[in-house]
Amino acid sequence: MKFSTLAAAAGALTLTLAALLPTAGASAQQKLNQPPKGYMALFNGKDLTNWQGLVDIKQRAALSPEKLKEAQAKADADMRAHWVVKDGVIVFDGKGQSLQTARDYANFELYVDWKILPKGDSGIYVRGNPQIQIWDRAANAALDADGNFIGSGGLYNNQKHPSKPLVVADKPAGEWNTFWVRMVQDRVTVHLNGVLVVDRVPLENYWFRGMPLPTRGPIELQNHGNTLEFRNIYLKELPENAVE
Repeated sequence: MKFSTLAAAAGALTLTLAALLPTAGASAQQKLNQPPKGYMALFNGKDLTNWQGLVDIKQRAALSPEKLKEAQAKADADMRAHWVVKDGVIVFDGKGQSLQTARDYANFELYVDWKILPKGDSGIYVRGNPQIQIWDRAANAALDADGNFIGSGGLYNNQKHPSKPLVVADKPAGEWNTFWVRMVQDRVTVHLNGVLVVDRVPLENYWFRGMPLPTRGPIELQNHGNTLEFRNIYLKELPENAVE
C-alpha cells in the first residue's frame, strides 16, 4: 500500500476516533475509556489493571529473574503510592516513577488523551524507549533557539533522525490533548489533535545507542516531576511483519 493511502487512512481513522471520543459534559463521561471497534482499552477507567511500576528495559536486561521480581515488586509499590484513578482518569501526583504497561508490544496503533499543567513535561515511551514528547510551552527546554515553542509529539531523544514535530498542534496547558500513534518496525507516526506532527520517523535506541530498536517493549507514561492526567488509552496490535 502506498504511503499516501496509508496517510489518508490514518487521517480518516483519527477523525473517526475523535468523533467517538468524549468531550465535556455528563453524557461524554459515560463514553470515557470505551474503545472504538478494533481497539482494546489499556486503561479500564477503574483501576491500574494492565499497568505496573517502572523497571526500564536496560535494568531488565541486567537483572536475574529473581532480582527482576524483587525490583518489580518495589516498583509496583511505588506506583500505587503515586498513580491513582479518579473519575475515569489516571492521575499522577508528580512524585515517584513512570508507569508502564505490564505487557510488551511490537507494532501497534495507540490512541491516548493527555493533560498537563503549566510548565508540565512528560512523554510516551514506546518499545520501552523515549520518547514521544509532551510538554507545555513554559517548560524548560520547550523553546527553540529563536524562543518559539517546539510543540509536543516529537521524538525528543533522537540524535540522527528528526526529533522535533513538523508543526505545533498543542492545546493550552490544562486542556485535553490527543495523540494517535502508529508504530511499525522502528518508524513512528504521530497525529496530535488530528494534525500530523511526526511522519514515519525512525525512533532510535536510547538505551543502547547504535543498536536496532527492540522489536517489542512496554508503553510508558513518563514521570517528569509534575502532575499528569491520562484517559482513553486504546491500542490495536498490528502484525509483526507489518511494513510502512
